[in-house]
Amino acid sequence: MLVEDRGTGTGAEAPVAPETKVTNAKRGMVVLSTDDEWSSLVSLLRESTVDKELTSQGSKQFCFELVLDNRVVSLHRADLLQDATDEVVGQAVNGHFESCADGIAAFLLLIRGGLYTAGQMRLVKLLQIHFGAEAIKYLVVVSLEDGKTVDMLDDALLELINACDGRYCRLTASATREKVGALVSMVNYSLAENSGGGGYSRAMLYEDKRRSTEDMAIELLRQKAREAGEKAKVCGQMSVQREERRAKEVEELRAKHAEERRQEATERRCYEAKKESLEEAVISHQATFQLYNKPDDDDPSKLSVVLLGLSGSGKTSALNVISAQAGNRYPDSGYGRETTKPTLSCARREIRGPGRRLVLVDTPELWDEDGVENLEMVKDCVALALPGPHIYLLVLQVGRFTQCESLMLAHLHKVFGRNASEHAMVLFVHMDQQQPKRSQRVHHYVAGAHAALRELLRRCGSRYYELSLAAPHDALSYPQVRELMMGIDKLAAAHGGRGHVIKRFSTQELQDRKKVMAGTEGAAWEDKFLLIED
Repeated sequence: MLVEDRGTGTGAEAPVAPETKVTNAKRGMVVLSTDDEWSSLVSLLRESTVDKELTSQGSKQFCFELVLDNRVVSLHRADLLQDATDEVVGQAVNGHFESCADGIAAFLLLIRGGLYTAGQMRLVKLLQIHFGAEAIKYLVVVSLEDGKTVDMLDDALLELINACDGRYCRLTASATREKVGALVSMVNYSLAENSGGGGYSRAMLYEDKRRSTEDMAIELLRQKAREAGEKAKVCGQMSVQREERRAKEVEELRAKHAEERRQEATERRCYEAKKESLEEAVISHQATFQLYNKPDDDDPSKLSVVLLGLSGSGKTSALNVISAQAGNRYPDSGYGRETTKPTLSCARREIRGPGRRLVLVDTPELWDEDGVENLEMVKDCVALALPGPHIYLLVLQVGRFTQCESLMLAHLHKVFGRNASEHAMVLFVHMDQQQPKRSQRVHHYVAGAHAALRELLRRCGSRYYELSLAAPHDALSYPQVRELMMGIDKLAAAHGGRGHVIKRFSTQELQDRKKVMAGTEGAAWEDKFLLIED
């Protein structure tokens, strides 16, 4: 059998191993190959040697023994299938060490015709995975050339041969038994260089497993350290982002607060300017009020109340009850049942008491259904109410609210001025047939009233009272009149006791008209009664 060293490229014989001690130990070699390549190797050995010097074990010939120079060389087939599991490969590895008690002298990778296939690459990887990186030092590449042979080795095979320190042999059918001995000498030489002739041992396998385990543990620790570092980096970035976001929010809040302070300063300046303007207006108003109220009517204790309403609303009857109860005059038994005549002109009634005077002015309708005012009647009304009027008392019947009455506030503004509603209050009167029960107060009526009536009350500051016009007056109307008088005093006090100034008429014109009316019989009257005590 011919053995050629393809590592030199000259076909020279393998280098002779250094002189080693001759022993009777059996040299075991593990063959990495497929079934076909293993069968080809066994066939070559049988054809090139004497039969009596060859032995085999097992029907499948996974172990082949060769007697050479009084030394037994044992070839073991490594059944490392490409799809084998780790458990199967582990069992195969342990089996090789049990078969080779003195250690594994070499690993023989069988290729065919110098062709290095993907399957054989897989076998080399399995060798390194399960025997460790040290196994490459004991690897010999053997090319079985019993057929077609490649002209040039590929780069992958050359790289593998270089890793094996040039241990590459070619076996052909014409090889002699002496050349097979050269292969064994190459293995012995490799053993002498690597381990002093001991070969690849189980201790080396355990040491490789230990290093592999340590390397895996170290790599795992490094991986965890990298992951921890990445997490710390992410946390740091998130922390920086949070700080930037908080800084931005703080800056926005500062800007917002600064803007709010600027707005407050602007509003404060506007308020001060408006306040100064209002103070000037108040001073002007006071001067105008003093101008309109001459010494003839300049009495701070006098309050004038103008009763307004449609014809038949009960203004005159309400005035009679108020003047009677406020003056502590109790009418006779027939007073409440007398029919009140329609009011055709403005009339004045004054009630005096200790330290105060109350003027009640009764009026006819001051405007018609179309809202056209009776200018002369308006002048008479305002003249009789000097130095006011202080209060506009809008008289409405309970249970009756007409379209004209819904426009009463608009007519009031048109006739007496836009701010007349600030001095207005509503008086609901109960006629004879409308006697309410004690539990049925006017609040229940207002709660279920028409929306237009509720709007009228709202614009009058929700100031409304009730008065019963039926007999006996002393039993029911007395507390109602007392409550009404308290409301009149409260509203007048809210305006500082000042009357409503109507700028469309001059004070002199009104005073002259009042003098004319005083000289006209039946135009106005004046009663002097004692006001009720609060």
